[in-house]
Amino acid sequence: MADKGDIGWKVMAGLAAFAGGFVAKKAITLAWKKTTGKEPPTNPESPDVDLVEALGWAVVMGVGMEISRLLATRAVAHQWAKGTGELPAHLRSQS
Repeated sequence: MADKGDIGWKVMAGLAAFAGGFVAKKAITLAWKKTTGKEPPTNPESPDVDLVEALGWAVVMGVGMEISRLLATRAVAHQWAKGTGELPAHLRSQS
């Protein structure tokens, strides 16, 4: 059974990843509009959307969201370590 620290970490990391993803999606959408001059595809799977545009959107969104999640989780891990004196067990180096 998970202890309270483990549950606390999971809640904090989940909230940070959600918030980071929300902000990233807004920022990526805005950057797409400024760069391409048009709205991003709402349904990239549709055959009506140009394949290059759909692939571009998928790559930009996928990479951007993962970077956002990574940075948010690392920031929370840093704060967690400052507050508790150690990183969560699964983030500690194995060396």
